[in-house]
Amino acid sequence: MAAASGTTWQPQVEGFKEICGLLEQQMSPTSDKSQIWQQLQHYSHFPDFNNYLAFIFARAEGKSVDVRQAAGLLLKNNLRTAFKNMPPANQQYIKSELLPSLGAADRHIRSTAGTIISVLVQIDGVAGWPELLQALVNSLDSNDINHMEGAMDALSKICEDVPQLLDSDISGLSERPITVFLPRFLLLFQSPHASLRKLSLSSVNQFIMLMPKVLYLSMDKYLQGLFLLANDPAPEVRKLVCAAFVQLIEVRPAFLEPHVRNVIEYILQVNKDPDEEVALEACEFWSAYFDAQLPPENLREFLPRLIPVLLSNMVYADDDESLLEAEVCHYGQDIKPRFHSSRFHGSEDGEDDDDEDIVNMWNLRKCSAAALDILSNVFGDDILPMLMPVVQTKLSNTSDEAWKEREAAVLALGAIAEGCLNGLFPHLSEIITFLIPLLDDKYPLIRSISCWTLSRFSKYIVQGTDHPEGREQFNKILMGLLRRVLDDNKRVQEAACSAFATLEEEAAEELAPCLEIILQHLMCAFGKYQRRNLRIVYDAIGTLADAVGGELNQPRYLEILMPPLIGKWQQLPNSDKDLFPLLECFTSIAQALGTGFAPFAQPVFQRCITIIQSQQLAKVDPASAGLQYDREFIVCSLDLLSGLAEGLGTSIESLVSQGNLRDLLLQCCLDDAPDVRQSAFALLGDLARVCSIHLRPRLAEFLDAATKQLDTSKLKETISVANNACWAIGELAIKVQKEISPVVLSVVSCLVPILQHAEGLNKSLIENSAITLGRLAWVCPELVSPHMEHFMQAWCFALSMIRDDIEKEDAFRGLCAMVKANPSGAMNSLLFMCKAIASWHEIRSEDLHKEICLVLQGYKQMLKDGAWEQFMSALEPSVKDKLLKYQV
Repeated sequence: MAAASGTTWQPQVEGFKEICGLLEQQMSPTSDKSQIWQQLQHYSHFPDFNNYLAFIFARAEGKSVDVRQAAGLLLKNNLRTAFKNMPPANQQYIKSELLPSLGAADRHIRSTAGTIISVLVQIDGVAGWPELLQALVNSLDSNDINHMEGAMDALSKICEDVPQLLDSDISGLSERPITVFLPRFLLLFQSPHASLRKLSLSSVNQFIMLMPKVLYLSMDKYLQGLFLLANDPAPEVRKLVCAAFVQLIEVRPAFLEPHVRNVIEYILQVNKDPDEEVALEACEFWSAYFDAQLPPENLREFLPRLIPVLLSNMVYADDDESLLEAEVCHYGQDIKPRFHSSRFHGSEDGEDDDDEDIVNMWNLRKCSAAALDILSNVFGDDILPMLMPVVQTKLSNTSDEAWKEREAAVLALGAIAEGCLNGLFPHLSEIITFLIPLLDDKYPLIRSISCWTLSRFSKYIVQGTDHPEGREQFNKILMGLLRRVLDDNKRVQEAACSAFATLEEEAAEELAPCLEIILQHLMCAFGKYQRRNLRIVYDAIGTLADAVGGELNQPRYLEILMPPLIGKWQQLPNSDKDLFPLLECFTSIAQALGTGFAPFAQPVFQRCITIIQSQQLAKVDPASAGLQYDREFIVCSLDLLSGLAEGLGTSIESLVSQGNLRDLLLQCCLDDAPDVRQSAFALLGDLARVCSIHLRPRLAEFLDAATKQLDTSKLKETISVANNACWAIGELAIKVQKEISPVVLSVVSCLVPILQHAEGLNKSLIENSAITLGRLAWVCPELVSPHMEHFMQAWCFALSMIRDDIEKEDAFRGLCAMVKANPSGAMNSLLFMCKAIASWHEIRSEDLHKEICLVLQGYKQMLKDGAWEQFMSALEPSVKDKLLKYQV
């Protein structure tokens, strides 16, 4: 297959025929794809194989476009890995064949050429291919539609993939490429050809974020161009105009300010565009507007027109996939992976967003509901007079034809549930009474949306249980949702379980009297649901356990709950991802049952160990482990072990003593994946509390691993790991006491910068750093106190922000121990220390209360000749009042 000699490479007829033959076979529906693939792989070892592909793509006029395109796409994929190592002559040959293809008569060939060129630019930049830029400019200036379209296609792909390359200095060129191209793009906004208008506009839009100088200086021209294209006959162009306004409002709102009324007027008009994609792009503008924190008042006068548009766009479109899916209750393996979030110790975990609408395809309906939600949060009850008459009209039309309108009205009530709660409040009982029967509506999508909307009023529903009518309403909703949990329709099941989980979180111990009936329904669903929806039942069971806690620990409840779960647990192999939600569910149950989980603990504990072991083996040797590595198995197992430690307390000791958990855990603390380390340090802290004796043999290694996580240079990326490691060090300190001394100073030197530069860091990390510093000071005051003046102010400020609890008590014991060891070290920070002391509502520990009294009295004696009285008179009255209880 060698090339002919001479200056220009030429293909040999035999090689050309063979490769074309393979490409033709590959496209035949009956061919053996894997065999053809192997033969193509065999050819790819020849140095000029890619030259053949380029030749077939660019010059094989006698072959079908499909074969030529297939050659081009294979060439593109090969270039990603092979281009850099090709002989320069072959590189040059391929480039030279691609440029003329930009003007090919066939649109598919032009487009594929553009794709390959963009890939080459990504690999090799623009500087190494000076002919390209000139060829693109010549094509754009040629007035030949094929050449212009081919060049624009390539440029739009380069602008999408690597816009920054066109906005950089290139040796040999007097100006940046974008400076040459942008004026040409703007001219093409006026082209009679829709394809050129679309490609030029999409190319300019890619530079809004980068804002090269030439675009900044041409902004008026660009905006004029956008208004010119605003009512373009081609929907793709209108969509790009909307996208431009959305991006500009997000990143460069100042440019739009002079035109903001015209832009809002335009967006309002295209929000009703007959093309749904254009309307969707327009609808994104409303949330972008508020995200940019622009004055809401600019929008107020448009609300009477905007709100009806949003409402009419919230009605299901006739071709919406959800309609088909809801009517056909098909069960399948259409499960999407669910990601477990690692265990986190502290006051603010990530926001839980349970209010997603039920199927996860973003569309005009959901975008409109989200916009209404935002408007309700910005304008509050002011939108009700415009909204409620329309909602009431839709709800009162009970004909079968109008069911989609009714459904949209229920969705609207859910969307405004938070923002307009005050205005809705007097009518809420009535609204909820109206919604309850809709849980049994004959249309599945009305049943499912009613579940969601009712869950949005959970707080109100639960607060009402104080009086008999409210309790009766709560029971009706609870039973209505449980009926829907057992619905035959998959979409309704999903909505009901999610709504029920939201209600559970709000209701907590209010659920205790209904536990038996709730468990019966959930376990019935567990037997009935297909694989995809099972994870939602697990979630509802886990949320129930979190909500009712120890109430669950009664034999009659456990008899309903545990056998089906254990059956499923035994049925699933260790490599099955369906274990994830089950492991999470067991974590919540173990924490809720406490020592009541003991009868189930041994097999659960052992299985977690086995899963971690086999995954750690799979990481280095998948063949002998017999499975592919997936770290989520490790994360879920570590979190379940944490749940066991929290639930069983010291009685987990007998399980830990038998196995090699300590060594596995250390390996996990050293893992390269942050989520594995995050869960590992959470478990380390949990085990430190209940059986630190089993960690002692490798204590130094655990402490070293934990200290490394506090390195401030890497904090931002792995803040949750640092948070858990910091907490674990504090838990270990109070158990192992002086044995912690080798690492005390290195830990303190990491914690101090965190406390001193607290702004922008996560609140939980600040709290844990303050507590751990206090715990180290408590067990080793002689080591920490000499350095206290460096951190006293920042530390006391952090302590004053922590809520009263046992951990805060430990930190203050450290404060007292340090002051005792080095009273002068805190003298300059006395004001901050008094504010920290005043942050207590009530110290439950008498010992600690006495120690704080002694500390304050000590300073009172040190500050003689009226200095103490002067210091006290400078304190804020509220602080002074709080200090009275310490007898100073």
